[in-house]
Amino acid sequence: MLTISIDDKKYEVAEGTTLEEIANAYGTCEKGRIVLAYKNGHLCELYKTVKEDAEIVFVSTAEKIGSDTYKRSMTLMMMKAFRDVLRKKGTRGRIRVLFSVSKGLYCELDSDMTVSQALLDEVAEQMEELVKRDIVIEKHTYPSNELIKRFKEQGRMDKVRLFQYRRASNANVYRLDNFEDYYYGFMVPSTGYLSCFGLRAYEKGFLLQLPYRTDPSVLAEFKTQKKLFNVLKQSDDWGVMLNVDTVGELNDAIAAGEIGNLMLVQEALQEKKIADIAEQIKREDKKIVLIAGPSSSGKTSFSHRLSIQLKSIGMKPHPIALDNYFVDRDKTPIDENGNYNFECIEAVDTEAFNKDMSRLLDGEEIKMPTFNFLTGMREYKGDTLKLEKDDVLVIEGIHGLNPKMSEKLPDDSKFKIYISALTQLNVDEHNRISSTDGRLIRRIVRDARTRGNDARSTIAMWEMVRNGEEHNIFPYQEEADVMFNSALIYELSVIKPYVEPLLFAIPREAKEYQEAKRLLKFLDYFLPVSSENIPNNSILREFVGGSCFPV
Repeated sequence: MLTISIDDKKYEVAEGTTLEEIANAYGTCEKGRIVLAYKNGHLCELYKTVKEDAEIVFVSTAEKIGSDTYKRSMTLMMMKAFRDVLRKKGTRGRIRVLFSVSKGLYCELDSDMTVSQALLDEVAEQMEELVKRDIVIEKHTYPSNELIKRFKEQGRMDKVRLFQYRRASNANVYRLDNFEDYYYGFMVPSTGYLSCFGLRAYEKGFLLQLPYRTDPSVLAEFKTQKKLFNVLKQSDDWGVMLNVDTVGELNDAIAAGEIGNLMLVQEALQEKKIADIAEQIKREDKKIVLIAGPSSSGKTSFSHRLSIQLKSIGMKPHPIALDNYFVDRDKTPIDENGNYNFECIEAVDTEAFNKDMSRLLDGEEIKMPTFNFLTGMREYKGDTLKLEKDDVLVIEGIHGLNPKMSEKLPDDSKFKIYISALTQLNVDEHNRISSTDGRLIRRIVRDARTRGNDARSTIAMWEMVRNGEEHNIFPYQEEADVMFNSALIYELSVIKPYVEPLLFAIPREAKEYQEAKRLLKFLDYFLPVSSENIPNNSILREFVGGSCFPV
C-alpha cells in the first residue's frame, strides 16, 4: 500500500490506483469539478496512477487551467458528434473554432450543409449520447513524422503545417471512440464529465455554449455581444485575407522570408482603422474621447497614435490620464485581503473629474492635476487647460467606459473606445489561442523592461488583475462607440525571444512554475522573428521597447 497526502490528510491506497479513483474517493473542491491533479508538484491527467507515496493537489474547473481542460474536452466531443451526424447525412464538413464570445466558443462550418438550429439539435443529441456512454478519452503518442503523414492523407493541412515546425520527435493525440484529433493541452478522463453544453445558431456559424467555471452543471447565461463579435470577426477576416489565420501559416510566411511584408500590411490595417476612428470623432464633433481596455492592451500607444491622426485632420488633442484623478492614498478603498484596491472605481475621484471636464466644456480654464504615486497625493503644478474650437480631450483609463466616470457630462460630447488585444491567430483550426495568454505574455515582457518585475511576480498577480477586469472593464465593453483590436498577427513570434528567458528563470519549486511551463510549451509552436523591422510607432513597441512614444 502507498501513502497519499491530500489537504494534510493521509490515506492508504493500492499501487496503480488512478488519480480519478482517488478524486472520487477523497477529493473535495469548493467550486467546480475536479479535472486534473498535481502529483508531487507535477500536473497530471486523472488517468495517471500512483506508483509511490505522493502529495496530491486537485485542480477543478474553477481554476483557469481546469477550465481550459474542460473547454478543450468539450470541443473534442463536439467535433466527434459533428462528424458522426454529417456522415449519417452522406456529407463531410470542416469546423473552425474561431474565438470566445458570450462565455462560449464561436465556430463556423465549411460544408455543403447550412448551419441551422435543426442541424445543431441533431449534433447536440449525438453529444448527449456520447455523455451517456461515458467514453474514455484516450491519449496516444506517435512520431511527429507519422502524424504529418496521417494528417496530410486526411487533408488536415492546418495540422500538417503545425507539425512541420515542431522540434519534438513525438506528439500526443487524443482518441474518442473512433475519432482522433490533436489538441494543445490536457483532457478530462471521459465524456461523462461533459454533460452541460449548448449549441446555438449564431451569425453565420454557431456557438458552443459552456457552463460556468465555478459550477459545470449550469450553462452560462447567453448575452449578445454584437460589437465584440464584429471586431473579432473582422480580425479573423483579416487573417484569412492575409492567408495567416493559424500558427502553421505564420511559420510558413516566416520561413519563406515574407514576414517583413506581413508586418507592414498588418500595421497598415491598424493605422487605417485608427485614421477612420479619428475621422468619425471629427465628423460627429466630439469633445471628449474616453479610452478603456484591459491590462496590456496597448492603451497608451493607441492614444498617442489616435492623437496624431486627430492632428492630421486639424484637431488639437489633449491627453488626460484618469490615474491623475486617483483619490489620496488614505481614501483608497481596501480589498478583502487588506490591500489597497486601485482597480475599483471608488479609487478614482469621479466627482472632481466630472466637475473639471464640465468646466472645460463650458469654456473655462482649469488647473490640471498630477497624481504623485510616491506620496499617494494629488498635486497641482501649474498646468492649466482651456478648450478652443478644434480641441478634443483624449482620456485614457480602465474606468473610461463606466457610466459613473462621466455621468455628469453630456452624452453628445462623448466618444467611447474599447481597446483590447483580441488574438486572431489560432494554433490550428481546433485549438484557439486565448487573448488572455497574449496579454499576459505582453505584460511579462513590459513589467520586466519598465518596472523590474520578474515573470514570477507578474504571473502571481495576474489572477487578481483578471478579476479586476471582470468587474471594472468587461461589463461596459458593449457601451463603446468603437472597438479596436490591438493584437498583431505576428506579435507572438516577435515577443518569443523576449519572454522565454524570463519564463525559464522561474524556479521549479515556485507556485508559478506550471504556468510558465505551459506558456513555454505554447511558444514552442512559433518560429522566432527579430523585432528590428517593427515600426517605432507600433503598439508592440510599448512592450518590447523602442517606441517613439513615452510609454
